[in-house]
Amino acid sequence: MDFYRIFKNQNYVEQLKKIPQNFKVEHDEESSTTEITIYGVIGTSWWNDSFSASDIDAAIKEAGTNDIIINLNSPGGDAFDGISIFNRLKRHEGKVTIHVDGWACSAASVIAMAADELYMGLGSMLMIHEASNIVWGTKTDMRKQADVLDELEEGIIDIYMTKANVTREEIREKVNAETWFSAKKAVEIGFANETTKEENNEPSNASNMTSTMLNETQKLEIINELKSILNSNNQNNEPNLPEQIQVKQKGFIF
Repeated sequence: MDFYRIFKNQNYVEQLKKIPQNFKVEHDEESSTTEITIYGVIGTSWWNDSFSASDIDAAIKEAGTNDIIINLNSPGGDAFDGISIFNRLKRHEGKVTIHVDGWACSAASVIAMAADELYMGLGSMLMIHEASNIVWGTKTDMRKQADVLDELEEGIIDIYMTKANVTREEIREKVNAETWFSAKKAVEIGFANETTKEENNEPSNASNMTSTMLNETQKLEIINELKSILNSNNQNNEPNLPEQIQVKQKGFIF
């Protein structure tokens, strides 16, 4: 496909080609949410069973004011379909949450920017690059097309800048270079809110506090046991505990 030839980095093309085309919409009126699966190439001109901005528009209209959850895994496709989907999602009344399950490349990265909350799955990637087109004609035709691509890229950079925490010039450089972001890098540059983490992967602060409290409680029990032993020997005054124990005893917080 000519579509994949525009990628400067061809290392991932075979993997991208294996993404199954899957467009699915499920409305849950009980929870007032609509879940949309967007897998595969964007734009009817690219693939016989692809999906377009019209499909998204119809799904959002059916969703009403539902919150929308999008599962995204796409190599990209038609730039203007991607831009149309971005704008349609931004106008939606409900909350838009997007999960990048695998890839959000090219036009799909534009769609990802429409999220109120964007989550990058473990091992997922996001890619931004120059706009491109197939041109046939004279040198004048080609120069005109280059001007159009320049304007298109400025609009796409406008979209990236709605989330980026770096300068516009830095984003332009990354677009020109074709930049692939890991989940972590997508969060660092501001495109994503956070990466999806496995539950219980790291102990929480609450767990650490509980562990610390248990350790301090054990220390207190030891001190009380020492007091009990010494008092049982008919010592009327409080025993002179070692200085180290006395200092720690004063530091208890409950």
